[in-house]
Amino acid sequence: MDTLKDKTLFCSWSGGKDACLALYRSLKNGGRAEALLTMMVEDGERSRSHGLSRTVINAQSAALNISSIVRPTSWDNYEQIFLSTLKDLKAKNFECGVFGDIDLEDHLKWVENICASAGLQAYEPLWQTPRRALLDEFLELGFTATIIAVKQDLLSQKFLGRTLDRDVIAELENAGVDASGEEGEYHTVVTDGPIFSKSVKIAKKGIVIKNGYCFLDVAVS
Repeated sequence: MDTLKDKTLFCSWSGGKDACLALYRSLKNGGRAEALLTMMVEDGERSRSHGLSRTVINAQSAALNISSIVRPTSWDNYEQIFLSTLKDLKAKNFECGVFGDIDLEDHLKWVENICASAGLQAYEPLWQTPRRALLDEFLELGFTATIIAVKQDLLSQKFLGRTLDRDVIAELENAGVDASGEEGEYHTVVTDGPIFSKSVKIAKKGIVIKNGYCFLDVAVS
C-alpha cells in the first residue's frame, strides 16, 4: 500500500514500541487512526501480549486521542474473536489495520490472511526495515519507553523498569539478545512521544512471573 491518505484505520495495539512506531508512520503517511485494538486475557483486565493493565491502555489511548477497543480472549478463541472484531470494524467503515511486525514471516501471513477475511487491508509500515534502524528512529523521534517484561531464560530482571535508551540497548546486545526484542526477548510500554498529547505517568507496583516471563506490574500514577 503506497499511501494511507484519508484511509480510516485501526492499530493493533500492544502498548509497546513497535506498535507505537507503526502507528506514527501510518499517521505520517496520511492515515486517520480511529481505534487502538488490544486483545486482553480472559478477564479483560490485562493485555495478552505485554501484561499491561486496562488502565494503562486507557491512559495511552487518552494521551494519543484515539479510541481504545479491548477484547477479552483465551488462546483457544483468540483468532475467532480477532476476526469477529475486524468484521465489526469493517462494518463501521474502517479500511485498514496497522501492525508492527518487522520480519517474522509467519505472523505477517497471519495478519494478511485475517485482514483479508474481514475485507480489510493490512498495513505493515515497519516491514523489512533493519531492526536496529527502527530502534534508532524510535529514540531519535523522542519516544519514551520502559521495559516491562523480560524472557526469564534470556534476560535478567535488572532490565525491568529501565528506560529504553542507547546505554540499555548496548546492555541488551551484550547480554546476547537482539536489541529490538522482535523474538519476544522483552516488551515495553510507551509513555510519551511526538504523537502523545501528554505523558503517561506510571508507577511500579511489583514483579509477576508467568509463562516464562518476568513482568513489571505498572499502574497509572
